[in-house]
Amino acid sequence: IEAAGASVINTGIGWHEARVPTIATCVPRGGFSWVTRKMMGEGLGIPLCTTNRINMPQTAEDILANKHADLISMARPLLADPEWANKAAQNNEHTINTCIGCNQACLDHTFQAKRASCLVNPRACYETELNPAPVASSKVEKIAVVGAGPAGLAFSTTAAERGHNVTLFDADTKIGGQFNMAKVIPGKEEFYETLRYFKHRLQSTGVNVQLNTNVTEELLLQQGFDRVILATGVRPRVLDPKHFDHPKVLSYVEVLKGEKQVGGRVAVIGAGGIGFDVAEFLAHPPHRAAPAAAEGTGAGGAPPQQPVAEFLREWGVDGANEQRGGLLAEGPAAPAPAREVWLLQRKASKPGAGLGKTTGWIHRESLKKRGVRMLAGVKYLRVDDGGLHVELGG
Repeated sequence: IEAAGASVINTGIGWHEARVPTIATCVPRGGFSWVTRKMMGEGLGIPLCTTNRINMPQTAEDILANKHADLISMARPLLADPEWANKAAQNNEHTINTCIGCNQACLDHTFQAKRASCLVNPRACYETELNPAPVASSKVEKIAVVGAGPAGLAFSTTAAERGHNVTLFDADTKIGGQFNMAKVIPGKEEFYETLRYFKHRLQSTGVNVQLNTNVTEELLLQQGFDRVILATGVRPRVLDPKHFDHPKVLSYVEVLKGEKQVGGRVAVIGAGGIGFDVAEFLAHPPHRAAPAAAEGTGAGGAPPQQPVAEFLREWGVDGANEQRGGLLAEGPAAPAPAREVWLLQRKASKPGAGLGKTTGWIHRESLKKRGVRMLAGVKYLRVDDGGLHVELGG
């Protein structure tokens, strides 16, 4: 390749031909730079470029310092934050809106012939349409935003940046809403970074944050707001209390927040995105759950992630690069599941059919490796001291 005139070799390892995750959020940062490193000592006279799941400057710097590559290639992180390079050059890593590797608005949209964008930066590829400009002093409003989840955070900081006086309310003691549950799912630790980013944004834009506050009509009227924005998110679906009002029945909120203890045999009702996440959380050993104190880059370091070597073993990748095709002869070796988990859904269709095209197969395979059993076409009858009673196939 060098002799043919190439000036750089990009060692991107391809797509998913081997059914091994390479770019999804569950892949540890820089998880495949070791492939490039093995080529570095082969006497090439042109630079080698590495890629895949490199989303923060420190990760890139570590790869270069450890001589895993000469250059770093990124794409999705620049959708998440077009100022990524400038912020890195100015040592403002804590202000970067970090790519979380979800693929939902970039690659999934591309495969559906939709315009690519970014889940954490909705302005990506909409820059000429979503272009919030500063407001004239005569049009400045006093705005109340109820709910400090992702939508409330995004609206509050954007409105404040435009010049409005914004007060953000939430009944919780911390910002983030359901992101605080998403971040504890094994493989979704990057959500810590989004919360770190918005904490900085709230400070830099001057939003008045009022946490641990239950908003009432009286409170809003007393403070004389010109506009009230409701961003209170969703509530879990409640099962018929006549048949499911039992101590064994827990909500995903209670489980992911650690408010209730979970036993050794669990049935997860609902096989959508949240159901898959809860099953992943329950099937992993407790030590893989991210500690609540972690805050992401700039406040205690990067969020905790699965070690690269453990990830490679779990997915059957030959880290020594000695096996044909780069896969271990003995195949994947996932850790023993923490408990017995069943994932159930009412629909007769394949569980997880509504998950993203580029990541759904990963979620299904991950649960399969951990022994999670999935059932479709389930009718839920009742829960009693004996457990969950169901009817299959009508």
